[in-house]
Amino acid sequence: MTATTTSRATAPGAPGPSGGSPAYRPSAAKRAQLWLANHFAMLSAILVLLYLFLPVAYTFAFSFNDHGKTNIVWQGFTTKHWADPCRVDGACESLVVSLQVGAISTVVATVLGTLMALAMVRYRFRGKAASNVLIFVPMATPEIVMGAALLTIFVQGFTNIGISLGFWTIVFAHIMFCLSFVVVTVKARIQSLDPRIEEAAQDLYAGPMETFWKVTFPLILPGILGAAMLAFSLSFDDFIITNFVSGNENTFPKFVYVASRRGIPAEANVIGFSMFVIAVLLVVGAQVVSSLRASRTKE
Repeated sequence: MTATTTSRATAPGAPGPSGGSPAYRPSAAKRAQLWLANHFAMLSAILVLLYLFLPVAYTFAFSFNDHGKTNIVWQGFTTKHWADPCRVDGACESLVVSLQVGAISTVVATVLGTLMALAMVRYRFRGKAASNVLIFVPMATPEIVMGAALLTIFVQGFTNIGISLGFWTIVFAHIMFCLSFVVVTVKARIQSLDPRIEEAAQDLYAGPMETFWKVTFPLILPGILGAAMLAFSLSFDDFIITNFVSGNENTFPKFVYVASRRGIPAEANVIGFSMFVIAVLLVVGAQVVSSLRASRTKE
């Protein structure tokens, strides 16, 4: 006959079945250390995000501040700044200038940068290695140095042909520093493509142009759109180079800088936070569209 024994659970701190030492129970300090070690990465990410979004939260909160001459100390809650963000002189006018400059410079830089990226990846030409190095020079040059250099060029060169410092000098400067970022972004996308896809299209009697528009271009389009969004953000946000080459033209960053000397008006916070929300919605929308396309492709 086989005897079956039922083991009894040992209570915490009670001696074991053989009368030995009680089961190990970590102290509160040890449990806290283990919990912190397991959640350190998550806590670090949360702290970094809080640090990054603190200025955004301040901008949103003080867009409702019922301030007087300065928007530095909280005076009370109001929604009048959201009802009419253009009531401050120069706020919406400078915003329109920044949007126009950003749109023009983004389109030009995206088209030229995409063509340059295609040439650098797909073709061989004399000076290709030097071009790959020189494309990083505008990205590595300090903005204050580039701004001073562009100011000298525009004053000496553009004045002779009747173009003074203003809207178009801002556009030329923004195209110059946005171009490098577009080239690098689109180039990385092109290099990640599998060339066998294009070779398959050519095997199916597709010509060079048909292969590009029906195969290559749709594949690199996400990279082009990402580069365009990056170029627009850099253009809209730029202050240092713009301050050198703008003359009497006022962009939104210049308006905020001048207004900060006496306290940024809440209307500027309204416009700034609205642009932030629009940018976030565009990024989220792009991610949703990309996920939907990927799911359809798998089906």
